[in-house]
Amino acid sequence: MRAPCSTARSARSCSPNSIPKGFKALAWAENGVRHMTNSKRAVNGPDDLKGLKMRTMENPVHVAAYKGFGIITTPMAFPEVFTALQQGTVDGQENPLSVIMSAKFDQVQKHLSLTGHVYSPGVFLMNKGMFDKLSEADRKAFVEAALEGVKANRARVDEDDAKGVAELRARGMTVVDTLDKAKFVAALAPVNAEFEKQFGKDNIERIRNFK
Repeated sequence: MRAPCSTARSARSCSPNSIPKGFKALAWAENGVRHMTNSKRAVNGPDDLKGLKMRTMENPVHVAAYKGFGIITTPMAFPEVFTALQQGTVDGQENPLSVIMSAKFDQVQKHLSLTGHVYSPGVFLMNKGMFDKLSEADRKAFVEAALEGVKANRARVDEDDAKGVAELRARGMTVVDTLDKAKFVAALAPVNAEFEKQFGKDNIERIRNFK
């Protein structure tokens, strides 16, 4: 299943929606398309991922998928990642180019592979109780401000995607930018079959075929 406007980078705006647990979604932003880095070896295909200790988000779907590649998964909060990479607690991580650059992961990672394996949306949130107490005019102002923030956010991510590879190469990273992504998809066939059982094949197909 997917949240509105969260699965495609072409979704550049979205009407705000309430989210359970007391949050108000003001606008959908993005982090970008996620790629893999590590300190051990160049990743040219799925077999190169086997045995790598990779930090993953604390997300059971991500963990299951990465285990399907033979990755030794280490769920970890983001603030801990740089130190874990620096100390060798984990070999690698995966994030969009904008995050890799801003977090300076090039200082502790040698290899970058443009796997583009996950699109990572972001959302501007506000406490729903506080939002509901605002006047109609102030609610509109908050939503409009969030939408302006989205424009700036997406422009920065687009700029980092356009210039990031060259910048990271200049910082000393080796970059694999010609990957046969079909091989990665094939390697995850057993995991995807389990996802179909868990979430329903129709829902998975809707995500795969989203335009």
